[in-house]
Amino acid sequence: MEHFDLIILGGGLAGMCAAVEAGEQGANVLLLEKQDELGGSTVLSSGYMAFAGTDMQEEAGIVDSTESLLNDLVEVGGGVNEKSLVEIYGQHQLETYKWMINHGVEFRTIEAVSGHSVPRGHIIDPHQAIQVLYRRTKELPNVTICIKAPALRLIKNKEGRIDRVLYKEDGEERTAAADKGVIIASGGFAKSEQLLKQFAPHLDGALRIGGAGNHGDGIRMAWEHGAWVQDLPYLNGTYGFHPTANGAVKSQGLAFYKGGIIVNQNGKRFVNESISYKLLGNAAFQQPEKVTFQIWDQTVMDKTVADDPLYDFELLQRRRLLYKVDTLEELADCIDVPLEILEETISRYNEGVSYGEDPDFARKTLTHHFGKPTPIEKAPFYAFETTVAMLATYAGLAVNPEAQVLNPYGETIPGLYAVGEVTGGFHGAGYMTGSSLGKAAVFGRIAVQKALAEVEVG
Repeated sequence: MEHFDLIILGGGLAGMCAAVEAGEQGANVLLLEKQDELGGSTVLSSGYMAFAGTDMQEEAGIVDSTESLLNDLVEVGGGVNEKSLVEIYGQHQLETYKWMINHGVEFRTIEAVSGHSVPRGHIIDPHQAIQVLYRRTKELPNVTICIKAPALRLIKNKEGRIDRVLYKEDGEERTAAADKGVIIASGGFAKSEQLLKQFAPHLDGALRIGGAGNHGDGIRMAWEHGAWVQDLPYLNGTYGFHPTANGAVKSQGLAFYKGGIIVNQNGKRFVNESISYKLLGNAAFQQPEKVTFQIWDQTVMDKTVADDPLYDFELLQRRRLLYKVDTLEELADCIDVPLEILEETISRYNEGVSYGEDPDFARKTLTHHFGKPTPIEKAPFYAFETTVAMLATYAGLAVNPEAQVLNPYGETIPGLYAVGEVTGGFHGAGYMTGSSLGKAAVFGRIAVQKALAEVEVG
């Protein structure tokens, strides 16, 4: 049986940050990746990372602070987030941003997205980030990465410490020892129909576009040893995808955060479009036949952001996923909603914008506390049929601020750590765009630092 200091389960952003951190600290590391390539659900994400006080913000004239970031996280999370997790994120978020840049991760631009009071969504190319971290691990002789090597079970020693992992490689079961800890970074369970039916039956019918390997393996392995879970009651889908997004092209657009509105099949608005797109997904699923449309005009279309995964509206048009017409009458005909109701909906919305008060849903901003709505009046007009997708689960294992897995009594399970999507407690009842990749990087490194320091002291 081979011995390692640390065994990391999963090669998404959390696992790769952990592997690089551990390797650079001189630890002997084994990373097991279930799929035939690294990346997990990270490479399916929009690539946003939520950081505050960065040089990119300063250069763009954006005033932000860690305090504002944390306030937004708690507000969007409905105040049920584990405050200690949010606070430790705040302490490490800026250094993590710099650490990623120092390791070659490229940040392209900044946008304000769901849950942001100011533009702080720092955009990366997830593939590029995974690749530069992978190249760094290849420079470290003490880091071993095994592809197509799913972990099967965690094993305790006589003292009750998790110190071995049973896994499969080349069709054979093997056991490796982890002398200083096992870090679960295996992602969520967006592709497990069994777990989704158990914990999110309200999302039956949502598109399934999560990471192919995300079947909840890490949660199951930790459950066996008494791990507690958090945030399962808040499981929601992600709003903003075209109904064809479960195919090869995962087309997504969030025009409502640039000034568009959302209507149902009856042509009526049903929600404040500035709230978290997780909560928007809940509202959309309650509409007739779960059919909804984003509606916007040329003023919003002109806010398109080339190559942005959420705001490249022209790309949606090139893919022929948008309806584009010169009149509201034509638009109502295209999406098969009553013209009179659609006209009344837009007129009422525009009147609210002009008076600064949305009479129906109290919308005052574009997204969270950022931006001013504009009237929908400048032809041509656009419509984008939109649905809900199960992309990531954002709920799971209970952990403390040092990424140690907890049992139902709040006690640590010796030798066991968890980071990234597999964990719960951080997001709470909502979701701020960029906080998932952000917590993956922050807590991936924290878990390593704790595991190595703990053994040195103990």
